[in-house]
Amino acid sequence: MSEPISLLLVDDEDGIRRVLGLSLADRGYQVRTAANAEQALALFRAEPTPVVITDIKMPGMDGLELLRALKALDPDTEVILITGHGDIDLAIQGIKLDATDFVTKPIRDDALDIALSRALERRAMRRAIREHTEQLERLVEQKTRELLDAERLAAVGQTVADLSHAIKNMASGLEGSLFLLRQGLMGDREAYLEQGFEMLEANVQKLKNLSLDMLRYAKPEALKPVPTDPAAPARQVVELLATQAQASGLALTLEAQENLPQIPLDAEALHRCLMNLVGNALDACTAAGYGPEKPGGAVAVRVALLPSGGVDYSVADNGIGIPEAARPKLFTAFYSTKGEGGSGLGLMTTKKTVEAHGGSLCVASKEHKGSTFNIIIPASYENKVL
Repeated sequence: MSEPISLLLVDDEDGIRRVLGLSLADRGYQVRTAANAEQALALFRAEPTPVVITDIKMPGMDGLELLRALKALDPDTEVILITGHGDIDLAIQGIKLDATDFVTKPIRDDALDIALSRALERRAMRRAIREHTEQLERLVEQKTRELLDAERLAAVGQTVADLSHAIKNMASGLEGSLFLLRQGLMGDREAYLEQGFEMLEANVQKLKNLSLDMLRYAKPEALKPVPTDPAAPARQVVELLATQAQASGLALTLEAQENLPQIPLDAEALHRCLMNLVGNALDACTAAGYGPEKPGGAVAVRVALLPSGGVDYSVADNGIGIPEAARPKLFTAFYSTKGEGGSGLGLMTTKKTVEAHGGSLCVASKEHKGSTFNIIIPASYENKVL
């Protein structure tokens, strides 16, 4: 057998409290009474009740003020107002304040029963809605976890597949170089040996670059900005790659002012970014057919201060360009416009480093016309983690 429902009856008239209290008790309710709103609030705070029946007109705090206070303590409390025939406007005002219902004096049993039934139905409905909402939230949370787990598995699977493909291509290159070396050693053919060593060196370098790019992308690394000549990383990169460019029959130039004002930069991190972009630009010119026998391939590196005090690094080439369909995937892991020659991680790590500086990396390209990459670094930025 269920426990009786607890009610709080509030009225300043002792006779009404006695008669109505007995009537409610006969209906099976557990009734507590209060002679005024202040006493009712004290009883409610000590032991909240699901339903409160209160007169509207009482000395001191009236029934509407009590209604507001009860709803502030527990919005789910159902409040039934008792009013005289001349106080209908006050009763309507109480309904607007989320009272359940009102009954008029003299109180008829059938009217009170209807009001109590509505109060209990509203309370049960609130409970059902809350339980249903919580169940839906749990279901959404569960399905979201399942979806995220499935997406993570799919992403891991795709990453493993792409990484395997990249390593397979490099392994095939190593096998080819070993074949040439073996043929050169067996037949004492110097040309085979030279070609085999060149292929071996190139593929070992690819594996090294892939490993470093993966480590840089996966491992959190705090930037270490210090006041730096913004042109310094670009000068170092151009000096390091000048010999390679010359051997490939390509022009590599740098345009940067001397004695630029220093700004806080992680010069080593930006050096890696520019090495990647300039190396890609040289490869793009070679892919377009430029070389010792076809001069004209050019890569221009420019460093310019922005009016805001930041710096703009530009790497432009007149190489093969990037197909329009490939541009949305340009900063995706293991996607490379070099085909089997690249992993795509270089541009990803470059973008990550630039964004850690609070900057942006953008590209403009026309197929068979060349590409321009711009690194924009603001004058100041939060020291973020790569």
